[in-house]
Amino acid sequence: MRLRNYLLASFVTLSSVQLHAETVNNLYQVREPVSSQTPDERTQATQRALETLVLRLTGDPKAFASPGLAAVRQDPQQIISQYGYDAGPPESLQVDFDVASTDKALRGAGLATWGSNRPSILGWWLSDSVEGSSLVGDGQAAAEPLRRAAQHRGLPLRLPLADLGEQGVGTAQNIDNASPAALRSASERYGADALLAVHAKEEGGQWSATWRLWQGDKREQGKAEGADQAALADAVLLSVSQRLATRFAAKPGVGGDLTLLVGGMNLERYAQMGRLLEPYGGRVKTVDGDKVLYRVTGSADQLRAQLSLAKLQEVPPQPPAPVAVDPQAPPGTPAPAVEPAPGLSFSW
Repeated sequence: MRLRNYLLASFVTLSSVQLHAETVNNLYQVREPVSSQTPDERTQATQRALETLVLRLTGDPKAFASPGLAAVRQDPQQIISQYGYDAGPPESLQVDFDVASTDKALRGAGLATWGSNRPSILGWWLSDSVEGSSLVGDGQAAAEPLRRAAQHRGLPLRLPLADLGEQGVGTAQNIDNASPAALRSASERYGADALLAVHAKEEGGQWSATWRLWQGDKREQGKAEGADQAALADAVLLSVSQRLATRFAAKPGVGGDLTLLVGGMNLERYAQMGRLLEPYGGRVKTVDGDKVLYRVTGSADQLRAQLSLAKLQEVPPQPPAPVAVDPQAPPGTPAPAVEPAPGLSFSW
């Protein structure tokens, strides 16, 4: 069956289609630690949750203070769907924000937003403490603070198994190396989009870390500090999130109108494209077989970065097909309109 017929018959099923593995679940759900369940504590935790969400969705530490969000800061309840308490540990206030009203508020404030499709990150985390040096692996108790920090900052973090072979790879020499060659080779089996190397050290009861991030041909690095391992993990992943957001967050009205041709489409990919192009106001213009032409608004470079997460490959755009001229048309009849060649062309 042609894709056009799939689209006409299946709009109601799109919400149930499984999207790409990098889709962050519970992006609009925030947990903030509390010391009690008093009204004052709940009010303060709700404000912190709102600030965490805005930072998670924009990557901009100044966004929360935006004048356009003044009404939401004054009354966060207008974008909250529900809240409750999580016994933990630690005990937390869990706030579920409404997706539609939150996105509307951020767009109305003119803020750049980062969607739920984000690069998966494989984290090589080496901890040096008075007890010795250890590589944090999936399944270890030491992995839990990293997972909580990743969820708090809206990042899909994976950890290596840290088996004997990987213990030999995740050494200080490789973690601190400016080249990711050794780590990248050992990371291939995990299929992540980005590679994060962190060397955390404890000194005098305080924790600090240096980190490096490789995603595609881009490299970032930085330093972070924390009172304990959980605080350090949150500080590292907050910095990583902010750096990545500069590549993927799209601001309403910024950039030009573009056409995007995507080949190799089917129903599941159509659903995923809808999510990928949501920050760019993607609108279907034409469907021809397995090719869909979209109109989008935004930066071509940001759009390329977003599409790379879904493993699409850019291809040279094809010139528009010649339009036949009716020989019986009266003289002076305007030539038929020609659809311009797409500004960008990708294929699965």
